[in-house]
Amino acid sequence: MERPTALVTGATSGIGAEFAQQLGRSQHDLILVARDVVRLEAKAVRLRTEYGVNVEVLPADLVTDHGVASVCARLADSAKPVSMLVNNAGFSLVNAFERNTIDEESAHLRILAQTPMELAHAVLPGMLERGTGSIINVASVSAFIPRGTYGAAKSWLVSFSRFANLRYGPKGVRVTAVCPGFVHTEFHERMGANMRGVRPWMWLDAGRVVRVGLAANMAGKAVSIPSRRYATLMALNRLLPDRLAAAAGNRGR
Repeated sequence: MERPTALVTGATSGIGAEFAQQLGRSQHDLILVARDVVRLEAKAVRLRTEYGVNVEVLPADLVTDHGVASVCARLADSAKPVSMLVNNAGFSLVNAFERNTIDEESAHLRILAQTPMELAHAVLPGMLERGTGSIINVASVSAFIPRGTYGAAKSWLVSFSRFANLRYGPKGVRVTAVCPGFVHTEFHERMGANMRGVRPWMWLDAGRVVRVGLAANMAGKAVSIPSRRYATLMALNRLLPDRLAAAAGNRGR
């Protein structure tokens, strides 16, 4: 039997790298997408060596039309079907909305919401034709808190995942939004955020986030919050007025 193929965006670091690692371990062939060709090639060599799977590298800047088009073309290639799409690539902006340029905000919205939508749209027809497939959208608990445009974009991603899982799940295509809190990765360091105020209990391990997210997708769940403590906090947040929910969400900064 042919191995299933998973395409992972933002695959060279953090949660994306962990998805690639765990999917390679479970004998998925892989397509790794990121901007850094050197890191992509190095990651591909390690995965081929460790797990004996086929690994393609697809360098692409997913903020650009050209980069997104190249990945969409690969996803839509019926001769080499993709059985799982992991939309993980993204970044956050440190400054408040009014202090960012509109170009910065547009690129931010593009990679967090528009790009995952375009990639899902490209891969769905083949999955529906085959009657099977998985789409995992890496979102955030910020989606449930009125806190900046990062949370707003992730809220769109969660809502889209809920709709898509409801519509396409019965047709064999499971769609899941994975919503972690703070995760030990390079993400916050790369955005230049000061994380010294984040309490130790709020940090999650990337390996657990990915394991729980994959299990949730297999179970057909539309939303995965891979931590009981965060799930409890988000449930309580729904009961708070926006002003208090936003203040609670900002306590880690």
